[in-house]
Amino acid sequence: MTNPLQISPLVAERFPTYHGLVLLASGLTNGPSNERSIALLREAESHARQMFMTSPVAAHPHVAAWQDAFRAFGMKPKKTMNSAEALITRVVKGGELPAINRLTDAYNAVSVRFVVPCGGEDLDHVVGPVTLKVADGKEPFETNKDGAAFVDHPVPGEVVWADEAGVTCRAWNWRQGTRTRLTDDTTRAYFLFDALAPMTPEDLTTAGDALEALLTELSPGCEIRRVYLGSANE
Repeated sequence: MTNPLQISPLVAERFPTYHGLVLLASGLTNGPSNERSIALLREAESHARQMFMTSPVAAHPHVAAWQDAFRAFGMKPKKTMNSAEALITRVVKGGELPAINRLTDAYNAVSVRFVVPCGGEDLDHVVGPVTLKVADGKEPFETNKDGAAFVDHPVPGEVVWADEAGVTCRAWNWRQGTRTRLTDDTTRAYFLFDALAPMTPEDLTTAGDALEALLTELSPGCEIRRVYLGSANE
């Protein structure tokens, strides 16, 4: 399985501290959330509430770094949060992490625990290479609106992940599209951790270790290969 992800030179130049970790997985077994995956969510919630008992989520160094990055490409951080911040904020305000399916529950739990944006995409629905790029605003983004399928578009200048068929994740790691999301039938996927300084490659590796252990537990016999992106690959 070759690495399907790449970074455009413009993004690499504008955000030199960006580094990512990709877990390329095959032989996965997914399905509806179960007792184990929901327990992972509850454990992550407890961890987040304790971590942010006396300090706001926005004060966390990695959250602050992402807020600065979002501002740099025209997004308002209070309205458009990175995925980890959005999940943690939901928990700190008294909500629960949503149970979606076993694999998604696992990566959301790890994302919250390590305060790092993480997403998973079904490789069987990815078209060609997936590039971290600056959008021109014409790329289609398949999503839902008012319960119905809807095709949206990024704002020109927005940093997005996109393959040859359109955007897979808007605003870097804010909102995933529906076309490539993990489903109960997913057997091949990539799981992407996005990081900025001050999060270190060692921190990222620790988060990857945690998710790899859960994927192996939930899908015995699956095969996982790692690829590092950006400054973590140097």
